[in-house]
This record gives sequence, C-alpha cells and structure tokens, in this order.
Amino acid sequence: MPLEAINIIGAGQCGTLLSIMLARQGFEVDVFERNDDPRIKDAEAGRSINLALAARGINALVRTGLYNQIAPMLMPMRGRMVHQSDGKTEFLPYGQNDAEIIYSVTRSDLNQVLLNVADGIPNVRLHFRQQAIGYDAPDRTVHMRDLNDNSLYQVEALPLIAADGAGSIIRRSFDGSDTFGGIESLLRHGYKELEIPAAPDGSHQLRPDALHIWPRGGFMLIALPNPGGDFTLTLFLPNVGNPGFSSFTDAGSVQRFFEQHFADVAPLISNLTDDVLNRPLGLLGTVRCRHWHDRGNVLLIGDAAHAVVPFHGQGMNLAFEDCVVFDHIMRTEGGDWSYLFRRFEEQQLANANAIADMALENYIEMRDTVRDPKFAMRKTLAFEFERQLPDYFIPRYSMVMFHSDIPYLVAQQRGSVQKQLVEKLTEHVDSLDQIDMPAALSELRKRLSPISEVRVDRTL
Repeated sequence: MPLEAINIIGAGQCGTLLSIMLARQGFEVDVFERNDDPRIKDAEAGRSINLALAARGINALVRTGLYNQIAPMLMPMRGRMVHQSDGKTEFLPYGQNDAEIIYSVTRSDLNQVLLNVADGIPNVRLHFRQQAIGYDAPDRTVHMRDLNDNSLYQVEALPLIAADGAGSIIRRSFDGSDTFGGIESLLRHGYKELEIPAAPDGSHQLRPDALHIWPRGGFMLIALPNPGGDFTLTLFLPNVGNPGFSSFTDAGSVQRFFEQHFADVAPLISNLTDDVLNRPLGLLGTVRCRHWHDRGNVLLIGDAAHAVVPFHGQGMNLAFEDCVVFDHIMRTEGGDWSYLFRRFEEQQLANANAIADMALENYIEMRDTVRDPKFAMRKTLAFEFERQLPDYFIPRYSMVMFHSDIPYLVAQQRGSVQKQLVEKLTEHVDSLDQIDMPAALSELRKRLSPISEVRVDRTL
C-alpha cells in the first residue's frame, strides 16, 4: 500500500526539519527548494544573520535525535557584553545557572546537518533549483519552474505545506483574499553583515562566551562568536538618514562613522569599508496573518506564516517549535488535514504574534534601554525574585529563551505584569537594599499564578 504523500515548498531549517518528522511518521515527502543545494554551492555571503539556538530549538533537535550532531557546532553565549560609547564594558548574564545560555550557530552548518539527515531517509526527496511561481487555489496546484532548464510543471497540494520563508510565494498567491490575510511590515532599519577574523593564533579577539552589543540609541552593532575563532558582526542602522546606510557614500564616510561610534572594535573588523559599501542591505520585517491554512489544502509554517525580526533570536526557534507542535498534534490527536491545520493554528498563531511583539520590543532594549543605569539593577532584582519565588517568577527573557514549555503568549502576559512591578519598585531607589522585599514578594504572589499552571507538555 503506497504511503500518503505530502509536498513541502522550502528546504530551509523549518521545511527540512518538518520533512524529517513527517517521514518518520511514514509519509512520502517531496521538498521543493528554489535555491541550489547549499551542501554543493554556498549561499551568497552577507545575507544571513548568525542564528541563536535556544531552548525551543534545542527541544526540537532533541526530539528528532539530531542535537548530538549539532552540538559540536555550537558556541555558548552566557550573556551580553555591553560596549558603551566611552569604551567601558559590562557583562550581563542571561540567566542564573549554567544551563541558561544560548548558542550561536552558523546557518550553513545547521542546514548541512538537517539536509544530510533528510537526504538519508528513503521516503524524503529533496528537489533543488525548483521555484514556486504561484498557487492556483481552485485547482489546488502549485505552478513550478525548473531553474535547470526553465521548464514549467505543476505540483499538487496533497496537501501542501508552505515553508518558503518571509516572502512566501504561496502566501502571496492569496493576496487580496481573506484566506490568510497576510500583512508584511518592514522596519525602516536594515542590516549588513561584517566579520572579525580569528587572531593569528586562532583565538577569539573578543570574549568568546558572550553576545557582544554596542548600543547607540537609534542603532547598534552586535557580534556573535563562531567556533573557528572569528565573529559574525551585524550592523543595524536606519536605511535612510544620518546616521543611516544612505549616508555611506565612500570609504571616508564609513571610517568616520565607525571611529565615532565603534572606535574600540573598528580596528578588528576585516574589510570594513568594502563590506559596508558593497555587501547587500538586508531587510527587517514582520509577517502576520489572520489565518495560516486554506481548509485541508495548504498550511503556512515557519517564516511563511509569521516572520519576526531577529532581535530576540527566536525566528528559527519559533519555526522549530512549529514543527514540534504540528508533529505532536498529528501523533496525539489525528484527524483529517483540515482539522490538523486548524488545530495547529489555534495553538500557535497567538504565540507567534506575541513573540513578534517581544522581538520588536527587544530591539529597543538592545540598542537603547540597556544603556539605562537602572537596567542592571532591574535585571538583578528580577533574578532575586526568581531565586526567592521560583514557582511564581521567571524573568520574561528567561521564559522565552530557556523554557520551551512556557508558551510565548504566557511569557508576554506574565512579563508585562512583572515589568510593571519591577519598574515601580526601582523607580525611586538607588539600590536594592531600599526595597521592602517581603512586601514585594507578597505582591508577586497576589498578581501571578504558579508557573506550574501555565506550562504545556508535548512529550509523547
């Protein structure tokens, strides 16, 4: 008896991981990707931000038995190293124990492992240089172009899962209809990727266990470590203005900007002026949809359904969580495709909107709020609450990054209550000694339910 077939558009991290999960459930899976096989031809430089792997992504990799293959590629980041304009630095840990760290991983390394695993499963077929050019809803077919010879053909929605990224052709094929109701919102800020090479002895030239941030109010520079001793830097800046990418007209304008704002790190950056002037400008945007499915025919997943800006490091983690949620629904509830797609949307859409909001808020925190003298005090107070009332209080950042069993929406809602209280308690004090801690803890118990009541269990 032939296995039931599923077609996936997009062989990025989300589409490939989902193909592995579905194949292990016994489905025949065909994956169509418009780009070259990245294991053969590297992706164009300058277009990818290093990925941050946190608890939700790790949970997905552990669930599929892939984490041990990924682990050697990971660089642990235990906190933020904040570089102020005056050259002073401050290390702010992400969490309170050795397990509360996030990991830097290069997109290409992760892709290679996922694709190799998928390629080794007999009922997964990967098709590269196959471009989706539109979806015909009445006929339930995707119009495809084979970029090897420009021939045209069609792929049926058997069903179809669209994992084709923020610019999803499948989603955009429904523009003007009420099916998805997708809205793409671009920031007026973009990014360019730069590099700090390893030192001559192969060591890192900055502290290797930190995500480095140079916050400058309306813009910032960040650096993530790589295993080879180098760092991937990303400059986030308004597209137009001064300062802005439009103000970089020649090598001198780039050099003056970096000397003024990033003097401590500028000498370490290789090919600084050439890369700033010539590398492509990356876009930053959010995708929100009213719905993610067209009955039992099409499902949007990953960035195709809910692209988020990278400032909380959750784009990939959210996409991997999508795969876990969908896999769990299929295994525990069953039902036809229409039911499965609807249940997935019911569980994840509000969570995706919540992390989209939090990611935008985190951009302001990273480039500006972190410079507030009371930022460190408030973070310390939040850690103290967590130590004394771990069953009630977990900092919002920790809920998002280190607790895959706390939904994003819950983290957002509890985080709002916690932020109000922490800001109120620190508004008129210069040190934590001035806070009435017993009264504060009592107020926390009144305003927050126990954490155990909001955790979700997706174990099989």
